[in-house]
Parts: sequence; structure tokens; C-alpha cells
Amino acid sequence: MIELIGLTKSYGRVRAVDDVTFSAVPGRVTGFLGLNGSGKTTTLRMLLGLTRPTSGVALIDKVRFQKLSHPARQVGAVLEQGIAHPGQSGRAHLTTQAILAGTGRDRVDDLLEQVGLGDAAEQRCGEYSLGMRQRLAVATALLGDPSVLIMDEPANGLDPEGIAWLRELLREHAHGGGTVLISSHLLAELAQLIDDVVIIADGSIRYAAPLDELYGSTSARLRVRGRDPETLLRVYEEAGATVGTDGEGLEVVGLTPEDAGEIAFEAGVPLYELAVDAPNLEQIFLDLVSTAPAAEPVR
Repeated sequence: MIELIGLTKSYGRVRAVDDVTFSAVPGRVTGFLGLNGSGKTTTLRMLLGLTRPTSGVALIDKVRFQKLSHPARQVGAVLEQGIAHPGQSGRAHLTTQAILAGTGRDRVDDLLEQVGLGDAAEQRCGEYSLGMRQRLAVATALLGDPSVLIMDEPANGLDPEGIAWLRELLREHAHGGGTVLISSHLLAELAQLIDDVVIIADGSIRYAAPLDELYGSTSARLRVRGRDPETLLRVYEEAGATVGTDGEGLEVVGLTPEDAGEIAFEAGVPLYELAVDAPNLEQIFLDLVSTAPAAEPVR
């Protein structure tokens, strides 16, 4: 389990991270989302003991990272690309890292195959593409078969096939009882992967809850077209709905599809279209990061 409690980092008078509190639990993938410069990487660096917090504490399995008995076997992390020496082959890099971490070299070849670098194992890392370097970084994080994975923007440089591969890998890790904390500035990129979402802006947490609740934080919007839009607008507003128009149909908030259909039927107005517009997660995200810090629930 990952726990961040009142984590704060100040540089002079500037607070890069301000009282960050949230948790990531086993069996679930937690998405840590924020625009570039929002404090994501600084938070993860404090969690991994790479940056000293001004105040607060970051714990993995109830202890600070520095106090873990076998850190490479308990935590796998991807914080930056290009960590491999450009003159080393992919296999040599993983072998070196395995020796340094004390994890043994028996997993090296299997991991190269698992991340899709089996055919490039002897190729120098300096010749790897951005996506290949990212796959190698993921393989390095997996060397110790850790239960906790912490990844900062791991999809950078991956093509759609690579993103699908990464999604499956992290989902399987969580299904096996592992803990996954993954950061990104793109909500849509993670929407099919994460179970819980933590949104940070200007160093402060704006939202922390299951992803399903984020979907539910925005009222469903109905799109309605009918023979008599003026009558529909009036009866929907009388029913307590908020109604707008885009010139072709009505946008109705505050009614279920069933209620909207029944009200139209009672008003004697035939409907040509009645559809639910799914919440736009990107817009929800942008709305949250542009509001005051206390505007949304933090749990």
C-alpha cells in the first residue's frame, strides 16, 4: 500500500507540492493526473526518497522508501527515460541493473521478451527509439518482481500498440494483487486502465476518488429533438431541468431519459431523438484543474 500524508515541498517561497494526501491500494490501478508542472513528478520523487519533503510523510507498506528491506524487490519505478548507457545493449543494461539491485540475472531474457525487446536484446541502447527505451525502463522496474509499481508518464514515446501492451501489463499486475500508481497529464490515455483517480493542480490535490465517481460528478446530459422544441423546452424547465439549445436540438440536464420521454409524451410532442451524451472526461479533468482547490471532494 502507498500512503502520502500531508506531503509538502517548498523551494524558498514557492510550494511545488502543498499538503498532498492520498493512497494507492493493492489490487487497483491509481491514476495520478495533472498538467505538466502540477507537482506530479516532485510528489513521486518524494515518495521514492529522491527528494526530501519539507513536511509530511510518504510510506510504502507503512515505512519510508529508505527503510524498505529489499527496495528493488518491493518497488519498481519508472521516473525517466534514457537511464541506460547508450553503448550498452539492452541485455547488458538489464544484467548490470540486476547485479546492482541484487535480484539475480535469471529474469533478464524473460523480461526482454515480455516487454517486446527480445529481437533487440543485443542492439545498443543508443540506437533504441523513444518507445524502445521506455519498454526497457519498464523491464528494469520489473527486475525484482516487485509488488508495487510507480510510473511517471510511462506511455511517453509508445505507439498505440505499445500503449495497449502497457495497459495490459499494468492491469495484470493489479489483478495479481499488486499496487500500481501511474502518473499522466492525459486522462483519456488512462481512462481504460485506472480504477482510482487522483487529480493534482498547482501542487494541491483537487480530487481523489474511484474513477466511477468522477464520471458521476458531472450530471448526465440528454440530447433531445422533437416536433415542437419550444413546448419541450417549456415542459422540461417546468420539471426542474436545465435546458439549452445548439440550434438543432435541446441539451437537457437534470432528467433521466425515461423522465424526458414521459414528459414529452404527456405534452403530446413526438420525439425524433433522445440520447445520453457520455461525460467528456477530458473536459471534467480540465474543469477540475481550473477550479479553486476546495471545489471538489477529496477522500
